[in-house]
Amino acid sequence: MTTLELKDAKTVPDPIRTYPKNVRNSSVPLVIDNGSYQCRVGWATQKEPLLIFKNLIAKPRKERGKKDGETQVGNDITNVEAVRFQLKTQFDRNVVTHFEAQEQVFDYMFTHLGIDTEGHISHPIVMTEAFLNPNYSRHLMSELLFECYGVPSVCYGIDGLFSFRYNNPKCSAALIINCGYHTTHILPVINNQVDLTRSRRINVGGIHIINYLHRLLQLKYPAHFAAITPSRAEELVHEQTFIAVNYQEELSLWADSDHYDDNVRRIQLPYIVQTVAPGLTPEQQKERRKELARRLIEINARKREERKILDFYELSSGSDLQKLISQLQARIERTKQKIAAANTTEDSVTEDPKPKILKQNVKPKDEEDFETWIARVRKRRQEILERRNARRQRRQDMAKRRTAAAQERMRLISQLARKEKRDDNFGMRDEDWDVYKAINKEGGDSDSDEEQKLLELEDVLRHHDPEFEGSSSSGTAGSGNCGNTAETHQLHVGIERIRAPELLFQPSMIGSGEAGLAETIEFVLRGYPADVQTALVSNVFLTGGCAAFPGFTERLHRELQEMRPFKSTFSITTAANPTLDAWYGARTFSSSPDLSQYLVTRSEYEEKGGEYLKEHNNSNKYYPSPTPLPQAETIPLAVSGEEIEIDVF
Repeated sequence: MTTLELKDAKTVPDPIRTYPKNVRNSSVPLVIDNGSYQCRVGWATQKEPLLIFKNLIAKPRKERGKKDGETQVGNDITNVEAVRFQLKTQFDRNVVTHFEAQEQVFDYMFTHLGIDTEGHISHPIVMTEAFLNPNYSRHLMSELLFECYGVPSVCYGIDGLFSFRYNNPKCSAALIINCGYHTTHILPVINNQVDLTRSRRINVGGIHIINYLHRLLQLKYPAHFAAITPSRAEELVHEQTFIAVNYQEELSLWADSDHYDDNVRRIQLPYIVQTVAPGLTPEQQKERRKELARRLIEINARKREERKILDFYELSSGSDLQKLISQLQARIERTKQKIAAANTTEDSVTEDPKPKILKQNVKPKDEEDFETWIARVRKRRQEILERRNARRQRRQDMAKRRTAAAQERMRLISQLARKEKRDDNFGMRDEDWDVYKAINKEGGDSDSDEEQKLLELEDVLRHHDPEFEGSSSSGTAGSGNCGNTAETHQLHVGIERIRAPELLFQPSMIGSGEAGLAETIEFVLRGYPADVQTALVSNVFLTGGCAAFPGFTERLHRELQEMRPFKSTFSITTAANPTLDAWYGARTFSSSPDLSQYLVTRSEYEEKGGEYLKEHNNSNKYYPSPTPLPQAETIPLAVSGEEIEIDVF
């Protein structure tokens, strides 16, 4: 199974372009696709947008004694996570409500396009807006463009309709499914007009999928809570997720271990290997290697001498020689003990044998193979480390009230403190006193003895093993290092690949009470007679960023097949470029000769207000806001000596 690396791509700041001469001296429209995720800006005479950036603004916090930091917009924010809590956007869901932020976005785009005209923008603006955009939002947007930037005219359109007209210029009936960053719209188009009464919106989009995957992975890997950022979750959504054709069947497949191993994505998180700096310089390490080579030569020479001795004494193997040496050492030891017993008194104090035993265990014998001895020392050190970690874990468990170790300790204490004891024979056996080790919060045995052994073993390894770089303070060593390794910093993204995008069809997974995409489509179709339903499903058009999910078309085909009559036909198409086709459609519309009929000029803005809109096939319907009732003026009158009040309009 291959391990995938996270890209953690950083945005590149947009350069400030030059103002083209052919554009400066003409009234070429400026096309702006003002999406809640990305903003795309370019001239109507060009094939591609010049600016594509996220609709985000980051204003650093003001620190005491320092000037205000410079506000960053769009691609100037190279590291989004560094300013995550200072991010702002002009959108509330898919509607622009914060026009101070929108003004900063306009400043950014006009500056980077190189527009340097004094005090005004001399180009018509063709701009996208939300479906059924409130009049108040359009009023403030027109006011900002006309009053602040002095644009000559402006035209508004719906991004989903622009994308539909760009891909289907001659189609008059369709069911448009526009999956955006915050919302999903189902728009029935009949006779080139959107049926507003049957259109529906689902408040689920790309941001909900990203946040859902982000929370799933954080709950699955709490140890990497900080490393799993929204930006990384967004990268996984774009590159690793897909929509299951049949969600329930796909869930049962993931229960199979073979299917899981074949389809799980192993994602490597960045990590830092914490190594203990060696205590010796390179020259000292070279001298140590030379000393090691000299000792190996001596060991080999000693082995050759042993072979000669075996041949001289006619011994078959080294085991016979070792047996003979052991017998001689035993005789010598018994003789020494007899001499010591005769020369010492009963109250003589003998030295502590523990250090001698430790030295005998650590110090290699002449006949022992050097590599085997080093491996044994490593093993003993690893065993001491494991026992120490077990004691530390027990201490942590004792410190917590709800752990099994702490509850067992309290049970033993309560049992010892019982007043009613029938046969009180505690202490008659030596094993009875072990209970105090069991209830000791320090874990029973002390670490001091084994810490001393550990230090001596590490000192031996440090002098005899050039590959040793461990330390008792870190608790890790060479082959025993299980800390900051690649395996412990990996995410296994399995069932989350289908679970996160399933929100489009099951918003209840995040607690939303709204219907899913399939249920909403069925509800919209049921409002029409059979012939209109057939015309709508003959061209189901998918657009928006979420339409690029793998398996979206197949899943929607299955859902329509279940809700449509037996043997009925339907067709599903996806935009050629779901994210950019809205800008392409607006560019095509702005290049048409009929554009002047749909532009709202400054004089019309001053006469009819900022909410005024000239309707076209790609726009919202214009419904003037009701005129507010005039306030009544109260005039006091005196009639027959009594004062009364009359409301005059």
